[in-house]
Amino acid sequence: MFYNAYHKIVNLSKTSGRERIYNVVGYICETDTFGSERRLYEVNEGDILAFYNAGAYCYAMASNYNSRYRPAEVMLVEGKDHLIRKRETLDDLLRNQIDINF
Repeated sequence: MFYNAYHKIVNLSKTSGRERIYNVVGYICETDTFGSERRLYEVNEGDILAFYNAGAYCYAMASNYNSRYRPAEVMLVEGKDHLIRKRETLDDLLRNQIDINF
């Protein structure tokens, strides 16, 4: 958002059908607007959206800012998906924290 990047977004769950206009936003930073007034095939709960370039939402730039888990990573090979890194858990977030008793 800060540098006016264009993020290509597609609904992987629906590759045809009725198109609608959406504002696509995230939940990590305070101003996560990936796209305004984007035409996508109708999006329903549970659909998978692909962000072709998503900054901090990709593992390479991910952090635990605002205590968010780092994402899982999936590799597509010849049309088949392979989980190559699990999503972090609360235990992962807390693992390196030290409880200091003053």
